[in-house]
Amino acid sequence: MNIAKNMEAIFIIAIGLVSVTTLATAAVPAARNAAPVSVPAGADANMMVVHVTAKRLTAAQKAQLAD
Repeated sequence: MNIAKNMEAIFIIAIGLVSVTTLATAAVPAARNAAPVSVPAGADANMMVVHVTAKRLTAAQKAQLAD
């Protein structure tokens, strides 16, 4: 019967232990601890570049496409 009285305290202590161990064993993701990689400008002379030159759609054209 004594355990039934203290069930709330046991539950809170268990949640606390789980929280502490989760934070203590969490590892830093590889993306965060790696130094950022930079590519020098002009490194790839064969790089494809896309230039988009188009007019914006009017409201009537957008409505027609929505159908």
